[in-house]
Amino acid sequence: LAARLAGRRGIALERDIDASLAVRMDPQDLQELVGNLLDNALRWAGRRVSLRVAGEVGGVRLSIEDDGPGMSAEQREAALARGARLDERRSGSGLGLAIVRQIAEGHGGQATVRSTVGVGSTFTIWLPRYVDR
Repeated sequence: LAARLAGRRGIALERDIDASLAVRMDPQDLQELVGNLLDNALRWAGRRVSLRVAGEVGGVRLSIEDDGPGMSAEQREAALARGARLDERRSGSGLGLAIVRQIAEGHGGQATVRSTVGVGSTFTIWLPRYVDR
């Protein structure tokens, strides 16, 4: 679905996903988390969105990067807050990124954002890795 939306908007969707990784999370929660992040990135991107999923010690890091307008420090802080809409001219409820944060933290993880005005933003989710013993 995200690839079709990206194609319609003329945005290149790059993916680098280690499919061998697993997290302990309801598939619907994972879909909502990734869907909200991709929706946000595709909404703001200029030409490119990148999705990366990689393992690291004790966890899985999911990063979604866009080449959109970026955010100031104040906007970065507000981005993950419930009901924060950074641009009232665009559609949306302002809940998507807050939901992402809530889901990540509810599963023992964390959500962070890095951004530079004029360059773009990267939303990163860290989740504990599922290990079947």
